[in-house]
Amino acid sequence: MRSIVIEPEYEAWRAAARRLLAEGVAPEEVLWVDDAREGSLFVQEEAAAMKAVQAGGAVKVPPAFLDMARSAAAHTDARRWGLLYRVLWRLTLGAERHLLAMATDRDVRQLQDWCKAVGRDIHKMHAFVRFRLVGTDDATGREQFVAWFEPEHRIVRLAAPFFEKRFAGMDWSILTPYECAHWDGTRLHFTAGVPRSSAPDEDALDDLWRTYYRSIFNPARVKISAMQSEMPKKYWKNLPEASLIAGLIAESTQRVQGMLETEERVVKPAPNNAYLKALHAMNGTEAADGTQESGTP
Repeated sequence: MRSIVIEPEYEAWRAAARRLLAEGVAPEEVLWVDDAREGSLFVQEEAAAMKAVQAGGAVKVPPAFLDMARSAAAHTDARRWGLLYRVLWRLTLGAERHLLAMATDRDVRQLQDWCKAVGRDIHKMHAFVRFRLVGTDDATGREQFVAWFEPEHRIVRLAAPFFEKRFAGMDWSILTPYECAHWDGTRLHFTAGVPRSSAPDEDALDDLWRTYYRSIFNPARVKISAMQSEMPKKYWKNLPEASLIAGLIAESTQRVQGMLETEERVVKPAPNNAYLKALHAMNGTEAADGTQESGTP
């Protein structure tokens, strides 16, 4: 049995898997360990296995598997490295080139389930990260923000490009227990995870979030079970607007009744505007009698 100790990252697994595959090491002969602190519990990997793979030993791997492996590697299930290598072996040396198309295969189904879980976690991170202003860089004048998030899986590297694109104009850090992402306007880099105490608690932006959330809360469309499905309670403690939810729900019945009792407002006629007429014409807007609407009362 060969013990392979790697960092818990896709790139580390890929490098080790390439070496093993080039040497023809079967999946059942490998024990994967993704925590270097536990390495002493196992027989260390032979030095020969760490040698670079010769160019002639390369094998073709379906691109679809690489995408799946990158996502599944972010899952926290300790079995992921072994299963990924087994599927890789089957696709290449096992000559099962069409394995990924077999939805009933147990290994393929497990990878798909892990990918779905990771995808949901990324979606939650995109939705529930809240940045807090911590200062301004004296040299560049750029505002600096920090956010805290607690993902279920190691998704920081997969989720970070979204924030890089959306918040390119400010310096920011996203801190998590697994890993932290940092953007300085030119470079995205990652550091080790940190505890919750490393993140700021509140700033003036929290009041803005609460004001915004209160303004968009629609009491007529409250569905508590659906809301908690999309925004599970475990995220609430890190969302400044979450403190309003209980009160807004409690007030929802009264607010809906008030909306029902409010008299309808008279609909104002569309203005006689040449630009609006042109838009109506472009959209093919027609009156009930089949003639083009003029936009006049």
